[in-house]
Parts: sequence; C-alpha cells; structure tokens
Amino acid sequence: MLDLYDRLEVKYEGEPCYDIVLNDSFMDLVEEINSLELKNRKICIVTDNNVALCYLKQLEELCKDHVGKVVSFVFPAGEDNKNLETVQNLYEYLIRESFDRKDVLLALGGGVVGDLTGYTAATYLRGIRFLQVPTSLLAMVDSSIGGKTGVDFKAYKNMVGAFYMPSCVYMNLECLKTIDDRIFLSGMGEIIKHGLIQDIAYYEWLKENRNLIIAKDVTVLRKMVGRSCEIKRSVVEIDPHEQNERAWLNFGHTIGHAVEKWMEFTLLHGECVAIGMAAASYLSYERGYLTKEEHEDILSTIEAFKLPTRVQKLEIANILEALSRDKKMDAGQIKFILLRRIGEAVIDTTITTEELIRAIEFIMKER
Repeated sequence: MLDLYDRLEVKYEGEPCYDIVLNDSFMDLVEEINSLELKNRKICIVTDNNVALCYLKQLEELCKDHVGKVVSFVFPAGEDNKNLETVQNLYEYLIRESFDRKDVLLALGGGVVGDLTGYTAATYLRGIRFLQVPTSLLAMVDSSIGGKTGVDFKAYKNMVGAFYMPSCVYMNLECLKTIDDRIFLSGMGEIIKHGLIQDIAYYEWLKENRNLIIAKDVTVLRKMVGRSCEIKRSVVEIDPHEQNERAWLNFGHTIGHAVEKWMEFTLLHGECVAIGMAAASYLSYERGYLTKEEHEDILSTIEAFKLPTRVQKLEIANILEALSRDKKMDAGQIKFILLRRIGEAVIDTTITTEELIRAIEFIMKER
C-alpha cells in the first residue's frame, strides 16, 4: 500500500532546498508565494498558449493581491519552441518589465514550459528565483524535480542547459483530469521507469492499479505521483549534478531521445522513453540480467498503459549518429542504463555498436 503525500522536502548537499507540494487545487499556492516575500516584487507567469487558456487567468487572479505586480509571457506550445529564440524573447520581455534578481518567474505548464523557464531563471541576471507549477503528469513526476533545466539546440534535445533548483514545486493534481489521454499516458513512461530502476513493489503496484490509473482515480493518482516524486527525490539528492547515480533516471532515454529526434518530435517524450525502455530491457535480457519472461513482462506492462514498444521506419545509421552526439557521452562511450534486475538499474559504458544495432532492430520488429 502506498502513502498519500502532501509535501516532500528536497535536500541539496544535505541541506533543505525546496518542497514538493501535492494538492487538489491552486488555492494553497498563495502560501508558497507569501513565503517568498513578494509583496513589493514582480512575478512573471511563463506558460504556453494551450495551458494559458485553462489556467492563466486563475493564476493571475490568485497572485495579484500577494505580489507587487503580475505579468505573463505566453509562447506557442510544442517542443519545437523549446529553444534559444524563445529564451531570448523571454529575456527581452523581462528586461522591458524591469525584472531584477529579487523578482520571480513561475513556470505554469508541462515539461517544455518548466525546462525553458528554469533555464531562463538560471541565466537571467546570473540567476533569478522561480517556481515550478507543473500541469502534466510527465512534468509532475520528472522534469519539475531535481533542477535540470534546458532547451533544445537545433535538432539536439536539451543540449543547452543548467542545473538550477526551483524555490518550490507545486502540483495541482486536478489538472490531470483535464489533459488529453495521450498526453496523460505519456507521463506513464517516466513512472514505469521509476519502478523498473528502483522499486519492484511499485512496479507491481502500477500493474495492479492500471485500470484506476487510466481512469484517473484521484486517490490512486495522488499515491502514484507522490511515490514517483519520492523516488526521483531520493536519486537527485544522492547525485544532484548527474555524476553517477542520477544517470539511472536516463533508463530508456538514450535510444528514446534518438528516436524522438528521428521522428521530428511527432511522438511524445514519454512515448519515446517507452520505446527506449523496450530497447534497454532487450539489451538487459541479452546480457543475461533479465529472464525472457521478465523482459516480456516489461513490454506487456508498457503496452498495457497504451504506450508503444516499437517504431518502424527507423534508419539505423541515423539513430547511431544521434547516439554519438548524445549529451550523456563519457569520453567517447555512451553511458547506457541497463536493468540488473527489475527494480535495480546499473550504469554500463561497454555497450558495443553491434549491441546497439540489435536493440534498434528489436524495436523495429513486428510483434
């Protein structure tokens, strides 16, 4: 049985850094804003045009009596706008609005909004405070936690970025009821990953509660989001700058990012992670870490949450070229994450080109 979570404290180098707050409305966000002492300061809500239609006016009304001034910056939704041009436009807007180092940014949206806002906060005036208010499942359990910020550079995902911690991560779980089912289930790619890399009991719980999760049962979602946040917190506290253990969180991402690029972002991030996990679990099976039954169970679980485990029409040479430019390269070797067993990830830098080709061929096969 999983716990119901309200608040999780995240530490940085052993000291309290920020809280993850889980709620069923935006009302208590006021307490977090008041704790930053913004009565005479400015806050800029950064969001995309899709999320703005749903929540921007509500957040502006919520903030206006608790800060000196509320402004907003809205950019077109989509991964193709997570780039330096959008960051430059946000810089210019903040300059025109006379934002200084004591003012605050608020990232309202999914992973694209959170990553871009965080990177802007890290670099504007050499650092300005920011709040993460994720509205998608993927952002709640992954990108909003741990201080990874960044934008894509040309076709290379998250190639420009910084480690920069938010002042708070505030989650309104009611937002999950309103998002498109495909986008919601994309977040399950990261959640299944959490069970596979660190908690087999959680992985089994996800399978047992599949129907309630897909139906967006509020109590089940709160338990699930809380446990995934707890797992990610435990990893980033050990290794905040991804020198070692934090790389576990990249399970499924190495090939997944290459697929994401090749498909020109027509597949969602969580869908590409799911395909990448299928490839990585296949390599784990090939290495003798997983049994055939365990590997097939992973594939079945991913597919049970309506996520893909294969993609056709890949060009192997192009995928290998993308892998060679992956930001997780270490002295010319790919830092690949495998499963020693379900619930235990391992970093491997000995994966050969031949093994990668077999893994890519595996996710291209009809099953």
